[in-house]
Amino acid sequence: MGRQHESNPDKKAERLNKESLQTFRRIFAYVKPYRGWFIFSAITLVFSALLGLVLPLVIGSVVDVVLVDGDLGQLNRIILFLFVIFIVQAIFSFMHRLSLAFVGERAIADIRIDLFTHLQSLSLRFYDDTRTGSIISRLTNDISQLQTAVTDNLMALLRQGITLIGAVILLFWLNWQLTLIILIGIPIITLTMVVLGRQIRKASKQVQDALAESANVAEETTSGVRIVKSFAREQYEIGRYTNKVMDIFEAAMVKAKISAVLAPIIGFLAFTSITLTLWIGSYQVVNGNLTAGGLVAYLVYTMMVAAPIASLAGLYAQFQSALGATERVFTIMDMEPDIQNRPDAYPLPPVTGQVTFEKVDFDYVPSAPVLHQVSFQAEPGQVVALVGPSGAGKSTLISLIPRFYDVADGRITIDGHDVRDMQLLSLRRQIGIVPQETTLFSDTVYENIRYGKLEATEAEIETAAKAANAHDFILNELPDGYATLVGERGVKLSGGQRQRVAIARAILKDPRILILDEATSSLDSESEALVQEALERLMHGRTSFVIAHRLSTVLNADTILVLDRGRIVEQGSHDELILSQDGLYFRLYSMQFKETGD
Repeated sequence: MGRQHESNPDKKAERLNKESLQTFRRIFAYVKPYRGWFIFSAITLVFSALLGLVLPLVIGSVVDVVLVDGDLGQLNRIILFLFVIFIVQAIFSFMHRLSLAFVGERAIADIRIDLFTHLQSLSLRFYDDTRTGSIISRLTNDISQLQTAVTDNLMALLRQGITLIGAVILLFWLNWQLTLIILIGIPIITLTMVVLGRQIRKASKQVQDALAESANVAEETTSGVRIVKSFAREQYEIGRYTNKVMDIFEAAMVKAKISAVLAPIIGFLAFTSITLTLWIGSYQVVNGNLTAGGLVAYLVYTMMVAAPIASLAGLYAQFQSALGATERVFTIMDMEPDIQNRPDAYPLPPVTGQVTFEKVDFDYVPSAPVLHQVSFQAEPGQVVALVGPSGAGKSTLISLIPRFYDVADGRITIDGHDVRDMQLLSLRRQIGIVPQETTLFSDTVYENIRYGKLEATEAEIETAAKAANAHDFILNELPDGYATLVGERGVKLSGGQRQRVAIARAILKDPRILILDEATSSLDSESEALVQEALERLMHGRTSFVIAHRLSTVLNADTILVLDRGRIVEQGSHDELILSQDGLYFRLYSMQFKETGD
């Protein structure tokens, strides 16, 4: 047992080292496309750092030639030489910093784009299980950590590394015996950095997780601000957010304590080397084994070694923090979408709109089935209404048509084509959706309608708006007409206006299959009448699936599917279903009849 316990830390350390190496490789894979600029930056950095290493030798010469020997004739030439070195070094430093900044910023931009692109490829199940604030935190906080590491810390690390190596080489050249004594502390410094660095990396992950949690609360409170204010829960939300911020503070303090321990230890060991150099070197000068100028040069080089070592501790801590954030980013980028094109998937040809469900089962989790043996066929151009109590599976059923989820058993076909065999883009391009909660983007009315067909002309957009009963209110009620900004999620428009803009967007797309998810359930009578008229125009000639709590909106449907607990319990037209007074449809209709007094 003892041996097993002893080997676990070693295995854990080995695993962490492999993970770190793999993460670094993935980061530098983004640098590879710009390797020409990176090599140029590295070359200019080498020249800049090497010129900086000349300074101690020149200072030593001033001490020996001018101060000790009294040769003032050499002083002007030495000072002029120093000025030339400083000017050339400044030029190389400028080129290095600019080129490395270009590489770093482009690499980060590519990572941002790749992460966002991958997020778009992930299926709805991922978004069902992941809070919006956590996703935003990956795109902002985690990427910012990585950006700092790549653009700022990498530059400093390269410069300090070259300075350190060059200074050590020159120390050996000046006095190898003294250098061996000084470098005894290097293994201790390295071990300290590695041990504490792992703890910093772990603490950094906890900070990023806490940041994501605070972002979740902020996003929820901001998006639901009307609910917060209507329930007078401002202080409650402030308390929630404060708790999350304090979690960030506590995690950050754990990280700060580890960093606070690391820096003084490294600094103490580094500057102990300077003290030893001064002590032992002074003896050698007195004994004639080293000139005064040589000791001065040696002391400056020792400082050049000590300073990078001391700063490397901070840089190492920051890199460990960045690794923690980077791993969170790559964790998402490594996720495989649940819904993907099959290797032999083919584009869906233009369809007539026949939709068939054949003994379809579906569940979000294996132990909780949502749909059971659902079978029906919608003919081209038919209107199919889905009714049933809350939780019956209506929204889940229509989510399977555009293949937002895959069936657990059975199959769904469109014009005889299994939806799993078709390329996703070609499938979804022939399906239009007007959801229950209309989503508009923070842009103009014009751009929100154009979203349905990006290549649409202005005339096509206006025609779609007219068909959706939206053209008149856009021109007469909005301050800037089609150029009016709708606000985040369309907050500047009324519910009916948002619905009509969404309908115009769907009309512009001109899909063969249409899905309306409780599209008029929350509107007033006047708005519902306008929206209902627009929907009838939209549904004309298209296979349409309609979910509505108000049964009056589905009276004229060709087929009504009555769902209860994931099963189709009744099927037929309104006139057929109303005859069965023991049926669920009759009970639902009777309840609404009594409520409305129709």
